[in-house]
Amino acid sequence: MSKIADFNTYQQEAMKTRIYPAEDNLVYSALGLAGEAGELANKVKKIIRGDHNRDELVAGIKGEMGDVLWYLAALAEDIGVDLADIAQENIDKIKSRQSRGEIRGAGDNR
Repeated sequence: MSKIADFNTYQQEAMKTRIYPAEDNLVYSALGLAGEAGELANKVKKIIRGDHNRDELVAGIKGEMGDVLWYLAALAEDIGVDLADIAQENIDKIKSRQSRGEIRGAGDNR
């Protein structure tokens, strides 16, 4: 199995596996993303609580992160944007905040 090298390739490959109905894709993708993010958070909570096997939880977290990524790709597809563009715009925003000393704080327009 080859390794995915970029977000656009991931998005294209992920969409080949999409099986849910064509109508209301945006809602379905957003709800799927929220659900998977909740499952991810639950596994992180269990690590913090310390009552489960950490290695098993890390493996589970890795799987949930993949599910979150899949739904992010689906949501990007639903609104007609490339996941790679989203990733680039986000890192540019974070680097800009860092260079201006505004990495901490609140609000979108820091």
